[in-house]
Amino acid sequence: MDTMTENDYLIAWGFYAFAALGCLLVWMRLTRWMWRWLREPLRLLVAVLLFSPTVIDPVKAKVAPAVAITALDLMFKVGNNAWRAIGDLLLYGMIVFGIYLVYVAIRFPLERAANARKAQTAAVQAAARADEPEDEHLFGGAGDDRYGRPPVPSNPQRLRVEPRL
Repeated sequence: MDTMTENDYLIAWGFYAFAALGCLLVWMRLTRWMWRWLREPLRLLVAVLLFSPTVIDPVKAKVAPAVAITALDLMFKVGNNAWRAIGDLLLYGMIVFGIYLVYVAIRFPLERAANARKAQTAAVQAAARADEPEDEHLFGGAGDDRYGRPPVPSNPQRLRVEPRL
C-alpha cells in the first residue's frame, strides 16, 4: 500500500537534498586542512555517496538515495535493491572520478606554468631590488647624520641639511 503522493515524494526529496547539502558542507569544512590532492577526491566521494539516486520502483519511476537504500536493505534485510544501489553508486563514482581526472589533467600543466611565471616575476623583482642602492637617501646632514657616516668633528656646517646629488 503506497500512501505517498507525488507532492509528499517531492517534499521528502527536498528535505533529503537540504540535509545532504548540509552534510556535504560540514564534510568540506572538516577536510579543509588536508592536502589538496587528498581533499578533493574525498569530497567527490562524499558527494557521490550523498547525491546518487537509485531506482526503487521501476513501474512508477521512483528513485531514492542509493546510500540510504543500501543501508536499509543491508540492516533490515528487506528488499533486493541493495545490489542495484551499489551498482549505481559505483557507476556514478566512476563517471565523477573520470571527469575529475580529466579536470586534473587539464589543471596540472596550467598551474605549473602559472607557478613558473610567478617564480620568474619574483626573480626579476629580486634582481631589480638588488640593483637599487639601499643607503640612498635624498637628504642628509653635511657630513654628520644618522645614516652610518662618521661625524666630522670640526665641521662648521654640521647643522645644515643639503640634498645629495
